[in-house]
Amino acid sequence: MQRRVLETAEIVDGVLAGNRTILSRAITLVESRKPDHFIQAQQVLEQLMPHTGGSHRIGITGVPGVGKSTFIEVFGTKLTKSGHKVAVLAVDPTSTRSGGSILGDKTRMNDLSIDPNAYIRPSPSSGYLGGVNRMTRETILLCEAAGFDVVLVETVGAGQSETMVAQMTDFFLVLMLPGAGDELQGIKKGVLEIADLIAVNKCDADPAKAREAKRAYSSALRILQPTSRHWRPQSMMVSSLTRDGLDEAWDLIKQHRQIMESEGEFAAKRARQQHDWMWTMLRDRLLETFTRRDDVRAALPGLEQNVLSGTINPTQAVEELLAMMAQKQAKKQKGRDTAAL
Repeated sequence: MQRRVLETAEIVDGVLAGNRTILSRAITLVESRKPDHFIQAQQVLEQLMPHTGGSHRIGITGVPGVGKSTFIEVFGTKLTKSGHKVAVLAVDPTSTRSGGSILGDKTRMNDLSIDPNAYIRPSPSSGYLGGVNRMTRETILLCEAAGFDVVLVETVGAGQSETMVAQMTDFFLVLMLPGAGDELQGIKKGVLEIADLIAVNKCDADPAKAREAKRAYSSALRILQPTSRHWRPQSMMVSSLTRDGLDEAWDLIKQHRQIMESEGEFAAKRARQQHDWMWTMLRDRLLETFTRRDDVRAALPGLEQNVLSGTINPTQAVEELLAMMAQKQAKKQKGRDTAAL
């Protein structure tokens, strides 16, 4: 049985009332690529915008096996017990072959998934370069409008592409493992440069290795140019098992926001994020609109095959596609000139 289509006013009122079912449907709406859904999603967002912006937006990433989901569950539960409402946007990698996605975070966060003050939304990243769903920004706004004052964005841990999450959050936390001192164990310089805090997780397993890793990251952070004149990124140790370091991590996140707000950097960063969002959406929409054209859709398979076989190079293929747009514009202009005569 097909669900009833909700009117825009129903969605807006439901989100503002904190209705989880309607919030989920609103997020599905903004993630949809259907043109009619896009129009309604923008209407919803426009009406909800005055109710957004009040949350702590925290990006969380880390190397595979570091325990991101376990950390988020215990950290999120700590926050909800302190009176916060926590939204977790757990972005799973989408298969480039099948388009499928794991979407398993609800099963990995058993306690948080049934917490009345928490909301978990797994979304496929759709192969998007930051490991972040292309509509994660809009999802953050919807969660804020629904009353969530902490939004945690768990990314896929894809190295330098994680810079994308820093463009939509206020604080960027990188989780690492003890023994990472095996020369900074796979962490990329680009991730170090955008980290506000590096937390060595599972420090209970081997405290000595954890301290060694903490020192190594502290040294690495000192030689890098910080992104803010008023905040020096640091490293610490945490344990999702024993809960050690969780209070300190939250205190640092709050301290960071207080400093950024007092120095005027918080508002400036949010403004830059809006600017970046505009250009990201413009590129996305232009590409989507272009590839939907009948002539482009007809030509793409052959051009892709020619590039794969080495018959033509990628630049030539792009120029041929752009030439189609120029030809269409020329035909339109000729038609207007003829009509004017």
